[in-house]
Amino acid sequence: MRLCSFVDSVEVKLGVRTERGIVDVAATAANSGMVVPNSLQELIVAGGVGEEQLLAVLQKELVLVSEEKVKFAPPLSSPEKVICVGLNYEKHAKEGGMPIPEFPIYFAKYANSLSSHKEEIVLTEYVKKVDYEVELIVVMGKEAKDVSKEEALDFVYGYSTGNDYSVRELQSRNSQWMYGKAIDQFAPFGPYIVTADEVPDPQNLDLKLWVNGDLRQNSNTADMIFSVADIVSDLSKVMTLKPGDVIFTGTPEGVILGMEEKVWLKAGDNVVCEIGDFGQLENDLISQVQVKEGSEELVAKA
Repeated sequence: MRLCSFVDSVEVKLGVRTERGIVDVAATAANSGMVVPNSLQELIVAGGVGEEQLLAVLQKELVLVSEEKVKFAPPLSSPEKVICVGLNYEKHAKEGGMPIPEFPIYFAKYANSLSSHKEEIVLTEYVKKVDYEVELIVVMGKEAKDVSKEEALDFVYGYSTGNDYSVRELQSRNSQWMYGKAIDQFAPFGPYIVTADEVPDPQNLDLKLWVNGDLRQNSNTADMIFSVADIVSDLSKVMTLKPGDVIFTGTPEGVILGMEEKVWLKAGDNVVCEIGDFGQLENDLISQVQVKEGSEELVAKA
């Protein structure tokens, strides 16, 4: 299944993508007098029971929303953890002049960084050298503590497309990267979480990223230094991974940081990410000035 979160008025709702549109799960369930999890987070936490409830609702007369008109929200808005892996593709490490890591390099983003497909990403006056990073996202489905590499994928709920936006001058202030990474809106992902049963091999997925229609990144998850199973198992040795936890698994080569002539992202740029057939993740970048002007325009119309 391909699951999403979308905004209906002021409410964030659970959706399921079909060829005819996105199923409004809550509205479909209400029409049939059925019980179903209200959000993607609740669905994941509910495990097999939640899946059974959802599948039962999907057998009823569906309430559909047009995919072209729907306003997406981040698939998950408040996971307990947002963990990122750095330098997980050899060519990416080399283009940045960094040694190939012996062990996975981790850093954190937080819920404030999560944003959605088609959401406008605001570039404030405090960010200058803004870079992109298309990444495969892993969403945990079951509590995982001290699991082996061989069993690690059994704990994964699904996968999604992400963009680990980075501000290079802030990232390089010291050896800890968080200040240049955990910025508001700088972790868009979606539009869908694709359940693990539809991704038999997460190490064979094409990753692509375009800036204003220009292909910048073009690789495959087979080139990861540490596989999804490696990462899940390694993290579970020191922390308990919870249902709904989000893991960004690293980016391949092609980022601006590795280019001889560095033209950093700016307001007005359009960035599109694609992994496999998950559905494209697209965001426009805007300036803080544009946000202020838009707010003033709304006040004037009121």
